[in-house]
Amino acid sequence: MLIFRLSLGLLLTAAALCAQTSEVFSYQVEWRLINAGRTDLTWERGPAGFKGQLKLYSAGLVSRLFRVNDIYDAQGTADLCAQNARLQAEEGTRKRDTTIRWTDKKSFYRERDLLKNETILEKEMDMSGCVHDVLAGLAKLRSLTGLQPGQNTTIPISDGKKLAQARVEAQEKEKISTKVGTFNTIRYEAFLFNDVLFKRNARLFVWITDDARRLPVQIQARMRIHIGTVTFTLDKVEPAVEGPKK
Repeated sequence: MLIFRLSLGLLLTAAALCAQTSEVFSYQVEWRLINAGRTDLTWERGPAGFKGQLKLYSAGLVSRLFRVNDIYDAQGTADLCAQNARLQAEEGTRKRDTTIRWTDKKSFYRERDLLKNETILEKEMDMSGCVHDVLAGLAKLRSLTGLQPGQNTTIPISDGKKLAQARVEAQEKEKISTKVGTFNTIRYEAFLFNDVLFKRNARLFVWITDDARRLPVQIQARMRIHIGTVTFTLDKVEPAVEGPKK
């Protein structure tokens, strides 16, 4: 289902750099004003590198229409250079297993249909130096404390099939309310859609707290009107926030 394929890419933006060695984020997913599911994201980083895991589940009416149970694992260097990733996806009647490996010179992508027991796509692509997968690439956003409204930068991102110099633009300072608290944030737009990295027409926004911890408290994909907007709102974080941020 298009909504959840885009949602997976979207939620990978929630993982981010932090002084903490380990963080866990949980988000409620909303689509067309209904509860569409949940996402749990674990992020660990240390001298040996980073590890991230994303679990995306559909719920309620959406799950009855199109059940989703996706798990994405990624790891790389301490500098957020991508090394390995795996997506185990159960979406509707489909069951896929995708593996990606990056080196300084090449990327290797393989997608298998587990129900048919066959490889449906295999691709090798030339690389040049360090690239980020979507998770690690947008993780860098949390470290860009100097990127203020009116400024922009680019980040080299690859999904194993394509390489893009993705532009990230700081736009406005906004106040966002969540179950965790109310926060002063900066809204960023990450230009990954519209045939940059993903073909679909959409706009991707990330709200990050304007403080030392730089929490990704809200993420949103705005798509064509017949699909609508998917919003991920933080409702739990570990280590916990020390009191609401008014």
